[in-house]
Amino acid sequence: MEKEVNLYMLLLGCTPEGRLTEQHDVFFGIAPNLKDLVRDIKSFWPEAKGKIHIDAWRQITKVDNHIIRIINREEQRYYDDEKLFFLNLGGYRLNEFEEYHYRTLAIAKNTSLAIKQAKKSTFYKHCNIAGAPSHIDEQYGVDVDDIHNIDDLLSPIIKQQYKIVISPCVLPTPEDEIHLGYLTLNKLSQSSI
Repeated sequence: MEKEVNLYMLLLGCTPEGRLTEQHDVFFGIAPNLKDLVRDIKSFWPEAKGKIHIDAWRQITKVDNHIIRIINREEQRYYDDEKLFFLNLGGYRLNEFEEYHYRTLAIAKNTSLAIKQAKKSTFYKHCNIAGAPSHIDEQYGVDVDDIHNIDDLLSPIIKQQYKIVISPCVLPTPEDEIHLGYLTLNKLSQSSI
């Protein structure tokens, strides 16, 4: 019997050589547990030369009143109309020398509907000032270029093996726990997470 696998979302951090501040990126992976992603994380960000840490992580099991499961691609042949999207919103606050970001997930049939959901977020409404409106990151307005179907973000090997299945919540289900804090890949490798 195969091990159960999970979908993870990680906020990775690194200060690459020649940079003044820490850089971040978001990584999605599928594995039985978090520590089994170390090799994939290093492959994802080779310029970091292994000097990556995790600032936040989440096992994705619930989004917008939907249950998220990972199945073996051979297990089931039908495909859902709903897709799981990752959005990176950017916004500003008056007199603060910073662009703030809000990373969110949305279940929608297409990118237009995912954008519509993002525009309802508290972040989008409160980090929106004259001359510097909130936006899907790296755009001056909302644009589908910065919305990603999570299926498209997974490595080709993972996509060949697994499928993300989205189904409506029937029973009350707790929200995913978000784990915060500095976790090096070395510590992760030695942990039971």
